[in-house]
Amino acid sequence: MSAGVDLSEFFDTFFDEADELLTNMEQQLLNLDLEQPDPDVLNGIFRAAHSIKGGAGTFGCFEELAKTTHLLENLLDLIRHGEMPLRQDMIDLFLETKDVLTDQVAAYRGSEKPDQQVYERICAQLRQLALEQQQGGAPATPAPAAAVPASQAVAAATSGDLPVRIRISRIQDKDVESLVNEMALMGEILHRDQNGGDLSLWLRTTTSADDLEAVCCFIVNADQVSVVREALPGAAAAAEAPTAAVAPVADHVPAPSVSEIPSAAPAQEAPEPSGSRDAAESAASSGGGGGSKAAKPKESGTIRVGVEKVDQIINLVGELVITQAMLLQTSQTLDPVLHDRLLNGIEQLERNARDLQEAVMSIRMMPMDYVFSRFPRVVRENATKLGKRIRLVTKGQATELDKSLIERIIDPLTHLVRNSLDHGLETPDARIAQGKDPEGTLILSAQHNGGQIIIDVIDDGAGLNRERILKKAIASGFPVSEATPDDELWQLIFAPGFSTAEKVTDISGRGVGMDVVRRNIQSMGGHVQLSSRKGEGTTTRIVLPLTLAILDGMSVKVGEETFILPLSHVTESMQATDDQIHRISETEQVLHVRGEYLPIVALHEVFNVGQAETDLTRAIAVILQAEDQRFALMVDHLIGQHQVVVKNLETNYRKVPGISAATILGDGSVALIVDVFALRRTTSLRAGAAA
Repeated sequence: MSAGVDLSEFFDTFFDEADELLTNMEQQLLNLDLEQPDPDVLNGIFRAAHSIKGGAGTFGCFEELAKTTHLLENLLDLIRHGEMPLRQDMIDLFLETKDVLTDQVAAYRGSEKPDQQVYERICAQLRQLALEQQQGGAPATPAPAAAVPASQAVAAATSGDLPVRIRISRIQDKDVESLVNEMALMGEILHRDQNGGDLSLWLRTTTSADDLEAVCCFIVNADQVSVVREALPGAAAAAEAPTAAVAPVADHVPAPSVSEIPSAAPAQEAPEPSGSRDAAESAASSGGGGGSKAAKPKESGTIRVGVEKVDQIINLVGELVITQAMLLQTSQTLDPVLHDRLLNGIEQLERNARDLQEAVMSIRMMPMDYVFSRFPRVVRENATKLGKRIRLVTKGQATELDKSLIERIIDPLTHLVRNSLDHGLETPDARIAQGKDPEGTLILSAQHNGGQIIIDVIDDGAGLNRERILKKAIASGFPVSEATPDDELWQLIFAPGFSTAEKVTDISGRGVGMDVVRRNIQSMGGHVQLSSRKGEGTTTRIVLPLTLAILDGMSVKVGEETFILPLSHVTESMQATDDQIHRISETEQVLHVRGEYLPIVALHEVFNVGQAETDLTRAIAVILQAEDQRFALMVDHLIGQHQVVVKNLETNYRKVPGISAATILGDGSVALIVDVFALRRTTSLRAGAAA
């Protein structure tokens, strides 16, 4: 690598694109048909490995990644050209290799060295597979590094399978070895001829002419390159072959110069992302000089921006919204006749601020396919372990969710999927005995509903076993009986340590998961619902807000304090009468609303607010719903509904029980956002104590 040129600024771009390529590789491997593999899919898998290898070789400091992908690429090349039949064990090995590559990228991203034992083991397995193929007849990897005999070179020229001649005119001396090394990665160099500023290489390769030309164009200009099928030179050139031939690269990828970059994708294959190519091209342009200039890439329709920059913009927009709210509140004291232009301007500012807010928030949105794409492999591997046949169906992959939430939902969703695979869906024999299709179905779906996203995990398995759950609940001391409705009984599954699994497996059944699932979802401002029918299956529904940065809220007054209630949990508000309020203990009261008795929670008691209204008939009852439970929250006054910018209270102050976050109001004061789920737990504890 040339002195003075630092490519480390491009590392993050390469790591991001490597992760994307590996994710796509996994999906394509899972979609391969063993009997008739799709050539486009095979080319896509090969392209992913080739691009990662090229990128790793470019920087010269990711040796393990470059070597591993090189071995994988050789095998994939044989398969896509029909020289090696595809088997199930190969797909398993390639998937394992993908995992190793993912770990290697993560290690390099953290400025660490990859696990050497894992690296050596996977490389040994890939070499063994190549050796088996070679012993079967067709060579699986390029020949060992050695000079090419003249007789072999002549035979290649007369065999009818003409090599490719790459001719570079007006090439500078400093670019010769870089280009030769890059071509050695593309295949086997049979002969090299340099005459002044002209360089010719004869190459035995399966790489397309477009691909070869594209690689050359990152080192020299396009008008300097000519790629044709042409026989090797005559006896004189053949005689030079032993000394002039360049050995093909087998397991070792040499550290390239600054001008080396990953090869471009051939036209018939899926194009690789542009980021790492753009980064390497920039490096080539700044370190090359002279006549060596990178080819101009096509303009991309996307731009890669760091999350921290997006978060900074969101914070600034939030401050703008707060400032706009302050102006709006101040303007309410102005005479609309005297200040009509100012008031119109503030009204226009409010509309523009809301549009800007929505536009900026959309930048953080990611499709649910980011999550769903992880599960085909989870289902495939676990179904094999369990001896089950399971078909995965995904719906609503394009449904978008805030990036901060989409990453946090992966673990809870994975646990729910594993539960369905382990406990929900039956074995083929059991399904046939019940008159079902031997292949079970697991559905993952996502859809928007107002300002929320609904994620469903649906299986057509055996459903929940009411008798077993009831027996376990009674033995554990839960207040249930034969008359307890199903919906209430199912909620016990989310109780800490509650599990009806007959045996512990490495998939699920330890009884330490479902309560964590519920808590994680609640920490995101969402809730989880469970429904099941015996013999027909189970549906687990997760309801989440689209984002945690903006909240539709109802502001209420208690004493001299203002609180924000999440509007998604508010069902109605009312002023209670004496005959609606009933005391069930010395400390507990309920509100009778249309045949339903709702626990009463006085907000001033929860937060010890002074000068608050203590007469329940003069207070306002706000009916809140958290998951399956409704309760009445007593406040002094309703102020209004509006969007608020959510500020993390723990970051700026400390965690306050019963409070999820804070916001800044139009007058500059701070209002606390109530944690509805914490209040629901308070009512549950009180109800349990009263019982």
